[in-house]
Amino acid sequence: MSHRQPSPPYRVAALVTDQTSSFEIGMVTAVFGPYLSDLIPAHYELRLCAEQPSSVPLAGGAVLTTRYGLRQLRSAHTVIVPSSADLDVPPSGALVEELRAAHRAGARIVSTCMGAFTLAAAGLLDGRPATTHWRWAELLRSRYPQVEVDPNPLYVDDGDVLTGAGSAATLDLCLHLVRKDFGTELANTVARRLVIQPHRDGGQAQYIEAPVSLSSDDDGVSRSMAWALEHLTEPVTVAALAREARMSERSYLRHFAKATGSSPMRWLISQRVRASLPLLETSHAAVEQISAAVGFESPVTYRHHFSKIMRTSPSAYRRGFRTVQVAREAAQSIGRTSPHVAAGA
Repeated sequence: MSHRQPSPPYRVAALVTDQTSSFEIGMVTAVFGPYLSDLIPAHYELRLCAEQPSSVPLAGGAVLTTRYGLRQLRSAHTVIVPSSADLDVPPSGALVEELRAAHRAGARIVSTCMGAFTLAAAGLLDGRPATTHWRWAELLRSRYPQVEVDPNPLYVDDGDVLTGAGSAATLDLCLHLVRKDFGTELANTVARRLVIQPHRDGGQAQYIEAPVSLSSDDDGVSRSMAWALEHLTEPVTVAALAREARMSERSYLRHFAKATGSSPMRWLISQRVRASLPLLETSHAAVEQISAAVGFESPVTYRHHFSKIMRTSPSAYRRGFRTVQVAREAAQSIGRTSPHVAAGA
């Protein structure tokens, strides 16, 4: 099923249930809500939805009042399902049916943290890769064996169904959605506005029962990473990075893994792939030229790593972004010639 691609603003429906985490809802609101409405043109229209339009008690004693019910899910471009309060209480039949109906209608279905259990209960994760908070990954796997649970990534994008890891990964997933819909430039603008990283490398594995590093050697690692970002187009080796950090290679590898949860080369490859995204989006340069511009030795190597990280090919990414861009420009053109149409978008 191809997911709905209407003209912006895209409607985002976020589900709110009893004892929903206000933290997760807050992050969704920060990215898709009116906080960013000054970005022109308007990109998203957020609606918080409850099973029945009413006042819903959130975790911590707050109460959220909304006039939107479950029927809003069917007309949404994106439906976001946050954590459930009690994993032993299955979602209602009404919620399951509305989620399935929204998916059939072409909505993109997204879960954050333990919201994956709700999607699994609705059958939307059957035969799909998915993630959730690492503490609950084994429970998700045992309760829903037809789901391909991966406890490592911060989020899993399976096209029309996406799942996020722990609560804080909600921001990573939301930025990923903005990046898919409108490109890297806008996603980076949103990240700067929220004072967060545009892309957080690594995955949940680096945070599982891991102590916080307080070593002063982290400054050396940070210095080497900053240097590498300035020299992406050049050959960068572990030896060169270690020199910048003023460490031996062995010590550098140990401190880098401790500070980032990754290896220097894996991190560098990710940075090069990310650096190529604006070039794919905004230029007509051949993939061969782009791969060289961001420091890959060959287009074959670039395509391999791009596909592994982005779960698509450079050419498909460019086509997908251009399709969204053309649709957006067409919508803007219609809005300029017909104020009535623009107002009713």
